[in-house]
Amino acid sequence: MNLVDSFADISRFVALRRDIHMHPELGFEEHRTSKIVAELLQEWGLEVHTGIAGTGVVGVLRRGSSKRSIGLRADLDALPLQEENHFPHRSQHDGRMHACGHDGHTTMLLAAAWHLSKTKDFDGTVNFIFQPAEEMGKAGALKMIEDGLFERFPCDAVFALHNFAVDVGTFAVNDGALMASSNTWKVTMHGRGTHASMPHTGIDPVSAVIELGQQLQTLVAKVIDSRERALLAVTQIQGSGAPNVIPDEAWVGGTVRTFSTDATDKIEAGLRRLADGIAQAHGCRAEIGFRRASPPVVNHEKEARFAAEVMREIVGAEHVDDNYPAVMGAEDFAHMLRVKPGCYAFVGNGDGGHRLPDHGPGPCIIHNTSFDFNDEIIPIGASYFVRLAQKWLAPA
Repeated sequence: MNLVDSFADISRFVALRRDIHMHPELGFEEHRTSKIVAELLQEWGLEVHTGIAGTGVVGVLRRGSSKRSIGLRADLDALPLQEENHFPHRSQHDGRMHACGHDGHTTMLLAAAWHLSKTKDFDGTVNFIFQPAEEMGKAGALKMIEDGLFERFPCDAVFALHNFAVDVGTFAVNDGALMASSNTWKVTMHGRGTHASMPHTGIDPVSAVIELGQQLQTLVAKVIDSRERALLAVTQIQGSGAPNVIPDEAWVGGTVRTFSTDATDKIEAGLRRLADGIAQAHGCRAEIGFRRASPPVVNHEKEARFAAEVMREIVGAEHVDDNYPAVMGAEDFAHMLRVKPGCYAFVGNGDGGHRLPDHGPGPCIIHNTSFDFNDEIIPIGASYFVRLAQKWLAPA
């Protein structure tokens, strides 16, 4: 493995990552984390800009005279989960947890900024983008763009990295759609409440919601070409708060994942038709909400090939899958890729064998309450960011 020499000792960054893990902050509330990021970047001599989209931070590092530039992005926020790990660096805040590894992403990008701040082996500008609110559909990337991110900090291309449950020492990427769009939907059926022992005196919205949930299980097969991947999941249902009450209203909700706007359009239209039809059949009124949180993550071919070349230089060709199949997860870095060329990729976090004793009972998979980022991959991800910048901004 060809890692940057400066990362032979990463103890400082392991301590930093675990400190961030202990103090998770939700989207647009990352005040402590942003302060740490800004102070470290200032300590290392970068030009620092704070308050972008609220809690976003950008560190700017310039060398030489070239007008070329690159953006490297990490996410700051945690998830509203109760951590089940009990090792010393577990979350100190009930109901909040770094269950997706953003603590590690932030640390890897900080390590890269530290190294590049000490060297002069590139010609141009590196923009280190620390983004708030990636999770929960809050669209922190879009908010940063709307706050003038790329006007204030021009980037010829942008790159980001996410840990994933593949082997340590491996990378995965492709030159097209890597992750799906994220869309949420909710249908509220309005009826007329009554006592459960007298259903004939009311209009039952619960039965309408149940039927809709069942019918939606086959919607994708009916409206999407079988050669195209798409998903509709029913994940939420709510009726009465009491066992003997038929409520005035009940609702059902979930997520839709697709790789094209056309597929999203077809599923939304089908959902609306079903909801209205079932509501009418039950004598209810359907209130339909469909929110498009983020588009698909679609890598740009040139930048994806460039990124894969950098990966091969670090871990060897046999440890880089540059034709990785698209996954149904979503990422709001997609918004950045819609306005700038770039590439999103995965770095292996392993199978959980790295976790300290007294970890939780669940698997080490992102968005699991027993997850913990693998500190062993800090130098791998940091080396990737460093080499991206050096290669993209190589002196003429």
